[in-house]
Amino acid sequence: DEPHILRSLGFVLKRAGYKVLEARSGPEALSVVQKERPDVVFLDIMMPRLDGYEVCRRIKSETSLRHIPIAFMSAKAQEAEVRAGIEAGAEAYILKPFSMQQLLDTVEEILGP
Repeated sequence: DEPHILRSLGFVLKRAGYKVLEARSGPEALSVVQKERPDVVFLDIMMPRLDGYEVCRRIKSETSLRHIPIAFMSAKAQEAEVRAGIEAGAEAYILKPFSMQQLLDTVEEILGP
């Protein structure tokens, strides 16, 4: 939800050897996922025009996309919010603030060796 965080995440992931695709809104995220079929999707809960929960539900409702793992990154730390993310279909929920090493560890955990 914040451009500087998006840039930082992209920089760290690219430096670790990952290809990074970016989206700045919920509808844009859906479009990117549908076109590019990424190996993993990171979503914030609070995104413009369509929140992360709904983006996650829509991805998981499409047969051709539901296999794509999703991780939420959010400052929303209440148990109900974390549970809502997992119930929407996410495999992981990273609480902000987080370290870049935690981000990389989550990618490795989701994608496997």
